[in-house]
Amino acid sequence: MRILSRLRPDVFTLLLAATVALASLLPVTGEAAQAFALVTKAAVALLFFLHGAKLSREAVTEGLAHWRLHLVVLSLTFVLFPLMGIAFDLSFSRWINPLLGMGVLYLCLLPSTVQSSIAFTSIAGGNVAAAVCSASASNLLGVFLTPLLVALVMDVEGGGVSWSAVTGIVCQILLPFIAGQTARPWIGGFLNRHKPLTSLVDRGSILMVVYLAFSDAVAHGLWRRLDALDLVELALACAALLAAALVAATWLARRLGFSREDEIAIVFCGSKKTLASGLPMASVLFPAASVGVIVLPLMLFHQIQLMACAVLARRYADTAPDAGAPGVAGEGI
Repeated sequence: MRILSRLRPDVFTLLLAATVALASLLPVTGEAAQAFALVTKAAVALLFFLHGAKLSREAVTEGLAHWRLHLVVLSLTFVLFPLMGIAFDLSFSRWINPLLGMGVLYLCLLPSTVQSSIAFTSIAGGNVAAAVCSASASNLLGVFLTPLLVALVMDVEGGGVSWSAVTGIVCQILLPFIAGQTARPWIGGFLNRHKPLTSLVDRGSILMVVYLAFSDAVAHGLWRRLDALDLVELALACAALLAAALVAATWLARRLGFSREDEIAIVFCGSKKTLASGLPMASVLFPAASVGVIVLPLMLFHQIQLMACAVLARRYADTAPDAGAPGVAGEGI
């Protein structure tokens, strides 16, 4: 019975699965999707505002100065992942659809996702301040590094830098975080007394991002473009890449002597790939006729990473030294 209870999915994982099913059956599209995207952006901005208001200035300063952690995350994102993508391309390109193979390689060249990395770090009880700095830096650098890596590794002509991605990161993440830091003297105490509020925003923003992302994938013909075999092959490839990244991040963090909180930030920031930046960059870097198929691996990887990391975050939270204390991260919504 104890083994079964450990295998039983928690409420948040079930909500994620239900969100994916809902997006598959009733995807949000058209003007409704645009409106929902605005609400989702507002929820993400609120998340970073609350994180800014909750974190002390000392914690933020420590996060900015944590250069060893940031260097590890950037190495995982822009060195290990591209090497894994090249190895996959050399080993399996003859057995997979060429455009899907390009898509797998492309997702390996992308920066880390931001909101879910930080939300999962918070849920797991990790170093949120370092995660905010590291994930944001990955996305800002990725705007420049990803087109460069695509040109070098994939030999794609053209391309460019999406300045809208830069302004989006600044407006949706950094400015709310700074505003939260500014408001901390007035609302910091309230948030410390009502910790489930931040936890609710963490989980709620992830569910909204999942629904919006998967709705977009379904609206672009996810299930029409893939047959069962293609889906199985892609799922196995994406799961293998994610598993390798998670193992490498965990091993490297422990090998280098990072604390448990820092290990959590490294694992969640160094193992993910961004859908929000990856889709618009793909439309610039690749011919329009092939973009739809090339981004399918990214769409699938995005869903797998959210589901897997939700389980992993809950495991970290449940095994924390103070996991039994009331109000800690990891409780159900």
